[in-house]
Amino acid sequence: MEKIKFCLIGAGRAGMVHARNYEFGITDTKIVAVVDTNKKIAEEAAIELSANNFFIDFEEALRCEKFDAVCIAAPTFIHAETVIRAADAGKHIFCEKPLSSTLEEADQMEKTIKKNQVKFQIGFMRRFDQNFLKAKKIIEQGEIGTPILVKSVGRGPGLPPKWYCDVKRSNGLLAEVNSHDFDSMRWLVGSEYEQVFAMADNFKCPQYKEKYPDFYDTAAVNLRFKNGVLGMIDGCCPATYGYDARMEILGTEGMLQIGSQQAYSVLVWNNKSQLIKEGNKSWRILFKDAYLEEDKHFVNCILNNEDPKVGIKDGEKAIEIVIAANKSIKTGKPVKL
Repeated sequence: MEKIKFCLIGAGRAGMVHARNYEFGITDTKIVAVVDTNKKIAEEAAIELSANNFFIDFEEALRCEKFDAVCIAAPTFIHAETVIRAADAGKHIFCEKPLSSTLEEADQMEKTIKKNQVKFQIGFMRRFDQNFLKAKKIIEQGEIGTPILVKSVGRGPGLPPKWYCDVKRSNGLLAEVNSHDFDSMRWLVGSEYEQVFAMADNFKCPQYKEKYPDFYDTAAVNLRFKNGVLGMIDGCCPATYGYDARMEILGTEGMLQIGSQQAYSVLVWNNKSQLIKEGNKSWRILFKDAYLEEDKHFVNCILNNEDPKVGIKDGEKAIEIVIAANKSIKTGKPVKL
């Protein structure tokens, strides 16, 4: 059987995680083209991935190379135009989160995808992580009773690119980092969001206060779901100490925790009475297997003509709650959805 040919759009950190999976980790796929606005990065990625060619413009890739699907890991503010162009060209689409910058963009993306009948999957890799899947099963089996409170920690180690600092363009920390928290909470609780109240501030990046007055590096979010469950998200980037992704769900008959700050189950106890553990440094390590599983799932959906488990509606719901939370930060008031 001929392999599914992919075009990678955006050869940064996340893009290369997916691209390496498609080129080296999955037998049914191959990267044939790389697109990145930085020519040097595009060329280096193409060499590593043994791609046929590299481009600085997606339109040129569409004209010059044949492929079946795209993996979009470019900045959020070009997701909409890229997804729409790919769908109109009949390409199946894997798109990293966040889905888009606005709900209007998301709506247009959904209409175009449906019109062209292409597969679409959003990059919420936690849904493919074995720990989160185990937690989902435990909740569904009623082992902790009925969920009543869910708390999620999402902290990134280093500051993303400059465009991220413009909240009007990126939707900020809550979109770029905490989209995963919003989605996984909604998925595990099994309910839509009803209300959000959020507070945020810039504690760690004074150099951005003048140029980007709306920028925030730390956020506290209180939530209520339509089924009555309460929620909290604690977000920070740059956290500087490492990558921290944890969740706790309290039920009427018990509780469960997902994740740990500890990277390995190795503990050093030295002659100075110190207990030393190594913390998680990167999402690429912590969720390595989950990224591979979500990429495999997308490929299987193309091969078997099935709809992905995590689709455009999930991306839209995450954007909706992020926009509402940012409105709450600006107004200082709770926002109902």
